[in-house]
Amino acid sequence: MNHFEPPIQWSDHEDIAIALYEKFGAEFTEAKIYRIRFTELLDWVMSLPNFEGTREQANEGHLEQVQAKWVYEWRDNQ
Repeated sequence: MNHFEPPIQWSDHEDIAIALYEKFGAEFTEAKIYRIRFTELLDWVMSLPNFEGTREQANEGHLEQVQAKWVYEWRDNQ
């Protein structure tokens, strides 16, 4: 990833989803994305290189949005 990219925060649902899609690729289908446990999703988001949000800032709403945007990103690339 380019180190000049701006930091990603929890409110950047689409940026997070794109980064997850780039990390995991197309083999993570819509069905697989919707079966991810939020605890696992939280860990994956926290491990993204440009992510600067904190675990305390995470909530179900953010995780649901990330999941939905990830599915849209997957669909767009099929």
